[in-house]
Amino acid sequence: MSGGTGAGGQSDGSSGNANATKIALGAAGGLGCLMSPAVLLGGVIVIIIIGGFGVLLAPLIALILLFGGGGGGSDPADDANEILEVFEGDGKGELDPDQVPSDLAEPIQNAGAICDVIGPIVIAAQIERESNFNATLVGPDGSEGISQLPPAVFDEFGKDEDDNDKVSAFDAPDSIMAQGRSLCSLAKEVQGLLDSGQAIGSVLDLTLVAYDAGVDAVREAGGIPATNQSQGYVVGIRALFAKYQGLGAPPPSFSPTPTPSGTPQETPETPDDGEQ
Repeated sequence: MSGGTGAGGQSDGSSGNANATKIALGAAGGLGCLMSPAVLLGGVIVIIIIGGFGVLLAPLIALILLFGGGGGGSDPADDANEILEVFEGDGKGELDPDQVPSDLAEPIQNAGAICDVIGPIVIAAQIERESNFNATLVGPDGSEGISQLPPAVFDEFGKDEDDNDKVSAFDAPDSIMAQGRSLCSLAKEVQGLLDSGQAIGSVLDLTLVAYDAGVDAVREAGGIPATNQSQGYVVGIRALFAKYQGLGAPPPSFSPTPTPSGTPQETPETPDDGEQ
Protein backbone atom coordinates (compact mmCIF):
# COMPACT_ATOMS: atom_id res chain seq x y z
CA MET A 1 0.00 0.00 0.00
CA SER A 2 2.02 2.59 -0.66
CA GLY A 3 -3.81 11.78 -5.24
CA GLY A 4 -5.72 14.23 -6.21
CA THR A 5 -7.51 16.95 -5.38
CA GLY A 6 -10.19 15.94 -3.18
CA ALA A 7 -11.87 17.89 -0.59
CA GLY A 8 -8.69 17.74 1.45
CA GLY A 9 -6.60 19.75 -1.05
CA GLN A 10 -5.28 22.79 0.80
CA SER A 11 -3.19 24.81 -1.68
CA ASP A 12 -4.40 27.77 -3.69
CA GLY A 13 -2.97 30.40 -6.02
CA SER A 14 -0.28 29.89 -8.63
CA SER A 15 2.08 28.02 -6.31
CA GLY A 16 -0.72 25.60 -5.41
CA ASN A 17 -1.45 24.92 -9.06
CA ALA A 18 2.26 24.37 -9.73
CA ASN A 19 2.49 21.85 -6.90
CA ALA A 20 -0.69 20.13 -8.03
CA THR A 21 0.62 19.92 -11.57
CA LYS A 22 3.85 18.34 -10.32
CA ILE A 23 1.86 15.81 -8.29
CA ALA A 24 -0.39 15.05 -11.26
CA LEU A 25 2.47 14.40 -13.61
CA GLY A 26 4.12 12.09 -11.11
CA ALA A 27 0.97 10.26 -10.12
CA ALA A 28 -0.98 9.76 -13.31
CA GLY A 29 1.23 7.00 -14.58
CA GLY A 30 1.09 4.86 -11.45
CA LEU A 31 3.43 1.93 -12.10
CA GLY A 32 2.52 1.67 -15.78
CA CYS A 33 4.22 2.85 -18.93
CA LEU A 34 4.93 6.54 -18.44
CA MET A 35 4.53 7.56 -22.06
CA SER A 36 1.42 5.61 -23.02
CA PRO A 37 -1.53 7.60 -24.47
CA ALA A 38 -3.72 6.65 -21.52
CA VAL A 39 -1.14 7.94 -19.03
CA LEU A 40 -0.56 11.15 -20.95
CA LEU A 41 -4.29 11.65 -21.14
CA GLY A 42 -4.68 10.98 -17.43
CA GLY A 43 -1.95 13.47 -16.59
CA VAL A 44 -3.48 16.19 -18.75
CA ILE A 45 -6.92 15.59 -17.26
CA VAL A 46 -5.56 15.94 -13.75
CA ILE A 47 -3.69 19.14 -14.56
CA ILE A 48 -6.77 20.59 -16.22
CA ILE A 49 -9.08 19.81 -13.33
CA ILE A 50 -6.69 20.94 -10.62
CA GLY A 51 -5.78 24.10 -12.50
CA GLY A 52 -9.38 24.96 -13.35
CA PHE A 53 -8.75 25.25 -17.10
CA GLY A 54 -11.08 22.53 -18.31
CA VAL A 55 -12.97 24.68 -20.76
CA LEU A 56 -9.83 26.17 -22.29
CA LEU A 57 -7.89 22.93 -22.61
CA ALA A 58 -10.67 20.47 -23.43
CA PRO A 59 -9.65 20.62 -27.14
CA LEU A 60 -6.20 19.37 -26.11
CA ILE A 61 -7.76 16.31 -24.49
CA ALA A 62 -9.78 15.79 -27.65
CA LEU A 63 -6.57 15.78 -29.73
CA ILE A 64 -4.96 13.26 -27.39
CA LEU A 65 -8.02 11.06 -27.69
CA LEU A 66 -7.97 11.38 -31.47
CA PHE A 67 -4.31 10.48 -31.92
CA GLY A 68 -4.01 8.20 -28.90
CA GLY A 69 -6.48 5.60 -30.07
CA GLY A 70 -9.49 6.62 -27.97
CA GLY A 71 -12.89 7.79 -28.98
CA GLY A 72 -13.95 4.94 -31.22
CA GLY A 73 -14.79 7.30 -34.07
CA SER A 74 -17.05 9.55 -31.99
CA ASP A 75 -16.59 13.28 -31.47
CA PRO A 76 -13.30 13.78 -29.57
CA ALA A 77 -14.73 16.81 -27.76
CA ASP A 78 -17.61 14.72 -26.44
CA ASP A 79 -15.17 12.01 -25.39
CA ALA A 80 -13.05 14.59 -23.57
CA ASN A 81 -16.06 15.84 -21.63
CA GLU A 82 -17.06 12.29 -20.77
CA ILE A 83 -13.58 11.48 -19.45
CA LEU A 84 -13.55 14.63 -17.34
CA GLU A 85 -16.88 13.59 -15.84
CA VAL A 86 -15.56 10.10 -15.10
CA PHE A 87 -12.47 11.52 -13.42
CA GLU A 88 -14.59 13.65 -11.10
CA GLY A 89 -17.23 10.95 -10.58
CA ASP A 90 -17.91 8.35 -7.91
CA GLY A 91 -16.03 5.49 -9.58
CA LYS A 92 -19.18 3.43 -10.05
CA GLY A 93 -18.97 3.09 -13.82
CA GLU A 94 -19.09 -0.24 -15.64
CA LEU A 95 -15.78 -2.07 -15.95
CA ASP A 96 -14.54 -2.78 -19.48
CA PRO A 97 -13.30 -6.38 -19.08
CA ASP A 98 -10.91 -5.96 -22.00
CA GLN A 99 -8.85 -3.55 -19.90
CA VAL A 100 -7.90 -6.19 -17.29
CA PRO A 101 -6.39 -9.69 -17.52
CA SER A 102 -9.16 -12.06 -18.59
CA ASP A 103 -8.67 -14.34 -15.59
CA LEU A 104 -9.08 -11.40 -13.19
CA ALA A 105 -12.19 -9.76 -14.63
CA GLU A 106 -14.53 -11.84 -12.45
CA PRO A 107 -12.76 -11.28 -9.11
CA ILE A 108 -12.46 -7.56 -9.89
CA GLN A 109 -16.20 -7.41 -10.62
CA ASN A 110 -16.97 -9.37 -7.45
CA ALA A 111 -14.71 -7.20 -5.29
CA GLY A 112 -16.40 -4.12 -6.72
CA ALA A 113 -19.83 -5.43 -5.72
CA ILE A 114 -19.13 -5.90 -1.99
CA CYS A 115 -20.31 -2.41 -1.02
CA ASP A 116 -21.85 0.61 -2.72
CA VAL A 117 -18.87 2.92 -2.25
CA ILE A 118 -16.32 0.87 -4.19
CA GLY A 119 -17.03 -0.16 -7.78
CA PRO A 120 -15.00 -2.47 -10.03
CA ILE A 121 -13.26 0.36 -11.90
CA VAL A 122 -11.96 1.61 -8.55
CA ILE A 123 -10.63 -1.87 -7.79
CA ALA A 124 -8.93 -2.14 -11.19
CA ALA A 125 -7.47 1.35 -11.09
CA GLN A 126 -6.12 0.80 -7.59
CA ILE A 127 -4.52 -2.49 -8.61
CA GLU A 128 -2.67 -0.77 -11.43
CA ARG A 129 -1.54 1.95 -9.06
CA GLU A 130 -0.43 -0.53 -6.39
CA SER A 131 1.24 -3.32 -8.41
CA ASN A 132 0.60 -2.87 -12.14
CA PHE A 133 -1.13 -6.30 -11.97
CA ASN A 134 1.98 -8.05 -10.61
CA ALA A 135 0.60 -10.82 -8.41
CA THR A 136 4.01 -11.75 -6.95
CA LEU A 137 5.04 -8.26 -5.87
CA VAL A 138 6.46 -7.58 -2.41
CA GLY A 139 6.56 -3.88 -1.60
CA PRO A 140 9.35 -2.14 0.32
CA ASP A 141 7.05 -1.89 3.34
CA GLY A 142 6.25 -5.61 3.24
CA SER A 143 2.88 -5.30 1.49
CA GLU A 144 2.21 -8.34 -0.67
CA GLY A 145 0.52 -9.43 -3.86
CA ILE A 146 -1.45 -7.80 -6.60
CA SER A 147 -3.38 -5.55 -4.18
CA GLN A 148 -0.37 -4.79 -1.95
CA LEU A 149 -2.05 -5.41 1.39
CA PRO A 150 0.04 -5.60 4.56
CA PRO A 151 0.16 -9.20 5.85
CA ALA A 152 -1.94 -8.36 8.93
CA VAL A 153 -4.67 -6.79 6.79
CA PHE A 154 -4.67 -9.71 4.37
CA ASP A 155 -4.91 -12.14 7.29
CA GLU A 156 -8.03 -10.28 8.43
CA PHE A 157 -9.79 -10.09 5.06
CA GLY A 158 -8.29 -12.87 2.93
CA LYS A 159 -10.19 -16.03 2.06
CA ASP A 160 -9.76 -18.94 -0.36
CA GLU A 161 -11.60 -17.45 -3.31
CA ASP A 162 -10.57 -19.92 -6.01
CA ASP A 163 -11.02 -23.13 -4.00
CA ASN A 164 -7.37 -24.19 -4.23
CA ASP A 165 -7.31 -25.09 -0.51
CA LYS A 166 -5.01 -22.26 0.51
CA VAL A 167 -5.26 -18.57 1.27
CA SER A 168 -2.37 -16.56 -0.10
CA ALA A 169 -1.71 -12.88 -0.72
CA PHE A 170 0.10 -14.00 -3.88
CA ASP A 171 -3.06 -15.67 -5.18
CA ALA A 172 -4.60 -12.87 -7.23
CA PRO A 173 -8.29 -13.68 -6.61
CA ASP A 174 -7.66 -14.01 -2.86
CA SER A 175 -5.82 -10.69 -2.83
CA ILE A 176 -8.37 -8.81 -4.91
CA MET A 177 -11.34 -9.91 -2.81
CA ALA A 178 -9.42 -9.04 0.36
CA GLN A 179 -8.78 -5.62 -1.20
CA GLY A 180 -12.51 -5.14 -1.75
CA ARG A 181 -13.39 -6.18 1.80
CA SER A 182 -10.68 -3.95 3.25
CA LEU A 183 -11.85 -0.95 1.22
CA CYS A 184 -15.46 -1.45 2.29
CA SER A 185 -14.43 -1.73 5.94
CA LEU A 186 -12.38 1.46 5.62
CA ALA A 187 -15.30 3.20 3.90
CA LYS A 188 -17.45 2.57 6.99
CA GLU A 189 -14.78 4.08 9.23
CA VAL A 190 -14.38 7.06 6.92
CA GLN A 191 -18.13 7.61 6.81
CA GLY A 192 -18.07 7.76 10.60
CA LEU A 193 -15.42 10.50 10.45
CA LEU A 194 -17.53 12.44 7.93
CA ASP A 195 -20.72 12.05 9.95
CA SER A 196 -19.01 13.24 13.13
CA GLY A 197 -17.39 16.22 11.43
CA GLN A 198 -13.86 14.92 12.01
CA ALA A 199 -13.10 14.99 8.28
CA ILE A 200 -14.32 16.59 5.08
CA GLY A 201 -14.20 15.27 1.54
CA SER A 202 -15.71 12.47 -0.48
CA VAL A 203 -16.01 9.05 1.11
CA LEU A 204 -14.30 7.49 -1.92
CA ASP A 205 -11.25 9.77 -1.84
CA LEU A 206 -10.84 9.42 1.91
CA THR A 207 -11.22 5.63 1.69
CA LEU A 208 -8.43 5.48 -0.88
CA VAL A 209 -6.20 7.56 1.38
CA ALA A 210 -7.07 5.32 4.33
CA TYR A 211 -6.07 2.24 2.29
CA ASP A 212 -2.73 3.83 1.48
CA ALA A 213 -1.90 5.71 4.68
CA GLY A 214 -4.38 4.53 7.31
CA VAL A 215 -7.55 5.94 8.82
CA ASP A 216 -5.54 7.81 11.44
CA ALA A 217 -3.90 9.85 8.69
CA VAL A 218 -7.34 10.93 7.47
CA ARG A 219 -8.49 11.72 11.01
CA GLU A 220 -5.39 13.75 11.84
CA ALA A 221 -5.57 15.74 8.60
CA GLY A 222 -9.34 16.19 8.76
CA GLY A 223 -9.48 14.95 5.18
CA ILE A 224 -6.85 14.21 2.56
CA PRO A 225 -3.40 14.91 4.06
CA ALA A 226 -1.57 17.78 2.39
CA THR A 227 1.26 15.57 1.16
CA ASN A 228 2.37 14.62 -2.32
CA GLN A 229 1.95 10.95 -1.43
CA SER A 230 -1.70 11.11 -0.33
CA GLN A 231 -2.89 13.67 -2.86
CA GLY A 232 -0.98 11.98 -5.65
CA TYR A 233 -2.42 8.60 -4.69
CA VAL A 234 -6.00 9.78 -5.13
CA VAL A 235 -5.22 11.65 -8.34
CA GLY A 236 -3.32 8.70 -9.81
CA ILE A 237 -6.23 6.31 -9.23
CA ARG A 238 -8.89 8.73 -10.46
CA ALA A 239 -6.85 9.38 -13.61
CA LEU A 240 -7.25 5.67 -14.46
CA PHE A 241 -11.04 5.53 -14.09
CA ALA A 242 -11.67 6.37 -17.75
CA LYS A 243 -9.23 3.71 -18.91
CA TYR A 244 -11.06 0.99 -17.01
CA GLN A 245 -14.38 2.15 -18.42
CA GLY A 246 -12.88 1.67 -21.88
CA LEU A 247 -12.53 5.38 -22.65
CA GLY A 248 -9.51 7.04 -24.20
CA ALA A 249 -7.24 4.06 -24.87
CA PRO A 250 -7.24 0.76 -26.79
CA PRO A 251 -7.27 -2.44 -24.73
CA PRO A 252 -3.81 -3.48 -23.50
CA SER A 253 -2.31 -6.93 -23.78
CA PHE A 254 -1.55 -8.98 -20.69
CA SER A 255 0.65 -11.91 -19.84
CA PRO A 256 -1.03 -14.69 -17.86
CA THR A 257 -1.37 -13.85 -14.18
CA PRO A 258 1.36 -15.65 -12.18
CA THR A 259 0.24 -18.44 -9.88
CA PRO A 260 0.93 -18.29 -6.13
CA SER A 261 3.77 -20.78 -6.62
CA GLY A 262 5.84 -18.07 -8.29
CA THR A 263 8.68 -16.45 -6.37
CA PRO A 264 7.63 -13.14 -4.82
CA GLN A 265 9.24 -10.19 -6.53
CA GLU A 266 10.55 -7.41 -4.36
CA THR A 267 10.53 -3.80 -5.46
CA PRO A 268 13.34 -1.38 -4.66
CA GLU A 269 12.45 1.15 -2.02
CA THR A 270 11.82 4.61 -3.42
CA PRO A 271 12.28 7.82 -1.46
CA ASP A 272 9.13 9.33 0.04
CA ASP A 273 7.84 12.41 -1.76
CA GLY A 274 7.45 14.17 1.57
CA GLU A 275 5.13 17.05 2.26
CA GLN A 276 4.42 19.90 -0.03
